[in-house]
Amino acid sequence: MSYNFLILAVCTSLFALRVFGQVLVVTRAPRWLPSNEHWYSGLLPYRFLLPAQLLLLAILTAVTLAVYRDEAFFATDRWDRAAPILAVISGVYFVSMVFRYVLTMVLRPERRWFKRTIPIWLHMVLAIALWAFADYLR
Repeated sequence: MSYNFLILAVCTSLFALRVFGQVLVVTRAPRWLPSNEHWYSGLLPYRFLLPAQLLLLAILTAVTLAVYRDEAFFATDRWDRAAPILAVISGVYFVSMVFRYVLTMVLRPERRWFKRTIPIWLHMVLAIALWAFADYLR
């Protein structure tokens, strides 16, 4: 079992927990989970966000399973050329989320560490998943 698979599996699981946690908060509002304002940045209406998240979760799951099985689909020159590009994109994505977090803390210090920052942290998780996939392709 490769470390790339483990990273992808953890990232996919964390993203799944985020999506299902947010659905639970929107539909049931349990007291033991943070309120919806903590899960949702409001940049995209939730009616569009949820289908996009579910599609991304399906893609992440498929890629994670393909990496686990070491499927030949990824053993082509096309993917070899894409790996460095995906690695750069994942780095820019991750750094931009770190910058977004720092900016959020500076401009809105009342948010304190995790308050209303779940989307930022989960974008970092997605950037790590993209990096693990790029590393697997190399």
